[in-house]
Amino acid sequence: MSDITVILLTLVTTALINNVVLSQFMGLCPFLGVSKQIKTAAGMGAAVIFVITVASALTSALYRGILLPLELTYLNTIVFIAVIAALVQFAEMFLRKFSPPLYNALGVYLPLITTNCAVLGAALTNVQKDYSFGMSVLSGFGTAAGFAIAIIIMAGIREKMAHAPIPKAFRGMPITLLIAGLMAIAFMGFGSIA
Repeated sequence: MSDITVILLTLVTTALINNVVLSQFMGLCPFLGVSKQIKTAAGMGAAVIFVITVASALTSALYRGILLPLELTYLNTIVFIAVIAALVQFAEMFLRKFSPPLYNALGVYLPLITTNCAVLGAALTNVQKDYSFGMSVLSGFGTAAGFAIAIIIMAGIREKMAHAPIPKAFRGMPITLLIAGLMAIAFMGFGSIA
């Protein structure tokens, strides 16, 4: 199999088939909380792409360069959380300085990226599957792109649903969860691609 084929299959698999939100159910808090407007969802998606991709690179390097040779692999979770927290702080400072409206729109959900299990899940999955450094970065990017795709689609649907005559019992979170379930079913259709 050629390198391009491997890259494309990895991206399609991580972004669409094994979507971190819709098939693994990780990262639901920001997915449900920030998906009210496309602009905010796109900002959160971009922040998550940055954090997961860079975290995948750093955690892979730390794992292969320090934790594995020193037989400290039992510290994976603690070290990975520290790396992720530092990256989120960097992203938060960057957004506060260069995009205050987006920083304010993301609100509490931006620091919650630190505890977003999708970020830690991507880093731990890369280590558990014994991915190389390059494959870890690629898998992390694909996972983050899948999160961004899912949250932007959800935001688009929710923006349209704001003007729809929804029965009172389904308004708010019930219709949002129903939409998420239907999206998960739709994403299952990508399973036949690979």
